[in-house]
Amino acid sequence: MSEMMEAVATRRAFLKSAAAVAGTGLLAGCAARTVSTAAVPAPPVPVPTPPPVATPVAQATPTIVAPRGIRPELFQRAMAALQRHGSRIRQQDRIAIADFSMPSSRLRFHLVDLHNGLTRSMLVAHGIGSDPEHTGMLQRFSNEVNSEATCEGAFLAANYYVGQHQLSQRLIGLDATNNNALDRAIVIHAAWYSNSDMIAKHGKLGRSQGCFAVGERELDKVFSLLGEGRMIYAEKSA
Repeated sequence: MSEMMEAVATRRAFLKSAAAVAGTGLLAGCAARTVSTAAVPAPPVPVPTPPPVATPVAQATPTIVAPRGIRPELFQRAMAALQRHGSRIRQQDRIAIADFSMPSSRLRFHLVDLHNGLTRSMLVAHGIGSDPEHTGMLQRFSNEVNSEATCEGAFLAANYYVGQHQLSQRLIGLDATNNNALDRAIVIHAAWYSNSDMIAKHGKLGRSQGCFAVGERELDKVFSLLGEGRMIYAEKSA
């Protein structure tokens, strides 16, 4: 894990925007030439048989094995989401996966380095509306405004700001199941009720208003490893 953490930039570094990349295009033309024929008719020129057209072969996508501690089927669905939304996710070297099939007492928020498979896992809270009885298990997702529930799908980690929970990070929902995330102010932030000592006292974390609330000592690690422009994928299906 030290190798992964040493590669992490400081908070000031990941608050800087990436430079835009410009592209160029090349336009080619072809010229025709007129050839005069002799008075005597030339013998017929055999028409060559066109060569067979090769069927294009799809480029194989390398198989990425699910890191230890992450359900393989969940990891594959996260990778499929990364491919599906790739045009909007400019940083694809690392992703975050929230496995809400697990109780809040488990390390269910995984930050994965896709180059080497190294993973940092931590606690994360779910929303009040997702667990009204406060069982510690997410019961349902919701994308509705004022539901105070967690929503599922792929999110784009956007910009940082200072708000009610101090330094936080906005999230943009990329799927129909979470496309109200920005309007609902679903963000990443730190909270006392997501600290690890809550497990010893209560056997579960407290609940957010739908946000990805992590422990107060974990926020810097999340921001350093996730940064802007990367994807979070949240799901419950087992």
